[in-house]
Amino acid sequence: MEMDSPRSPEAEIGHRLEDLWEVAEPQLSPSEKLNSCFEEIPVASFPRTHPSQVIEIPSDASLAETVEILSKNKILSAPIRNVEAPEDASWMDKYIGIVEFAGIAMWLLSQSDAAANGTAGSGIGSPVSNLVSRLGSFTFRRTSSGRVETATDSESDEAASVGGSFFETLTSSEFYKNTKVGDISGSFRWAPFLALQTSDTFLTMLLLLSKYRMKSLPVVEVGGYKIENIITQSSVMHMLAECVGLPWFESWGTKKLSELGLPIMKPSKLVKVNEDKPVLKAFQLMREKGVGGLPVMDTSGAKAIGNISIRDVQYLLTAPKIYKEHRTITTKDFLTAVRQHLQEQHETSPFLHDVITCKKDDTIKDIILKLDSEKIHRIYVVDDKGNTEGVITLRDIISKLVHEPRHYFGDFFDGVVPLPANSTV
Repeated sequence: MEMDSPRSPEAEIGHRLEDLWEVAEPQLSPSEKLNSCFEEIPVASFPRTHPSQVIEIPSDASLAETVEILSKNKILSAPIRNVEAPEDASWMDKYIGIVEFAGIAMWLLSQSDAAANGTAGSGIGSPVSNLVSRLGSFTFRRTSSGRVETATDSESDEAASVGGSFFETLTSSEFYKNTKVGDISGSFRWAPFLALQTSDTFLTMLLLLSKYRMKSLPVVEVGGYKIENIITQSSVMHMLAECVGLPWFESWGTKKLSELGLPIMKPSKLVKVNEDKPVLKAFQLMREKGVGGLPVMDTSGAKAIGNISIRDVQYLLTAPKIYKEHRTITTKDFLTAVRQHLQEQHETSPFLHDVITCKKDDTIKDIILKLDSEKIHRIYVVDDKGNTEGVITLRDIISKLVHEPRHYFGDFFDGVVPLPANSTV
């Protein structure tokens, strides 16, 4: 029986993997076969983002403009292009890093901390050169796993409990409008600028997006001067969703979550925030624990009533007027206000949906299809009573698809573009 023609570029990749799967060495385990197949396909084959959709942010863009660009294009991060670099500069000279919502959130937390200490007002309109000293309470540390985290001398609820008017004051200030994203590159967490070359393999790409915690990967030509493509965890999830039905995928995708060791995190370790806590506390927890989102729990602490992701910091900065009547903004206030705002603006967003959940006896295929159709980055695991007991992220799923062979990367990381010179990492 003749197979249907590929449905999409992602499905074409699936068929290539299927061909490789069929001729793989029979003595290999299913996990080793998957690794072997992904090692045979270069990232140049990954469906390309249209050139007009490779979003770059100039280094002289203001924070306000940066937030607007990320929000408008519904992306978590973007490469920063050095406006002083010549047009024919190599990509290593042309780009100085990747700015992400995690960094913007850290900057916002520093402003709320300053407000709680009574120093924010004096900073409004002050020279940008004073910003680093005003962020002096933040330090960087590297964990035993190599991940960079941030810490602050003050993590109190007082700093997180600034009034709703604070955001309107901040975003209407000249300080916010004129501070350049390039000027504070060493003052908040930037993602490492690690680019794939078109000759690198899918296995390399999948390991970087899972074990090495990269959320997106620019793809460049050797000796090239521009970013050819950007591969994200979400685009990989879409590729997997398009492979449903193919034998290689079904051999893995029909396994139950519990068979694959998901969720990875024990219920007692789940990072969550109660509905009556200040919303900035949620972003503080994300920063402290190194997570991209967390559930908002009801008063019982057992059931999730919503989800707040790191990207949702945009709503504190792009729509500050919706909170100005609040003395403090709780996570429940935040969920309600943003949902109402999105409905009034007739915008579609995962934020409008109920919490997306699953159970441990669901298959990994079920989860992939849900995450891809809902365009979300995490799904919460619940028990038979609806109590939240775990979370599964895009990274968790990719990590169960491949494993890192011994000494696989060698000197691969030697070519990583360093963080800005004034970074304290």
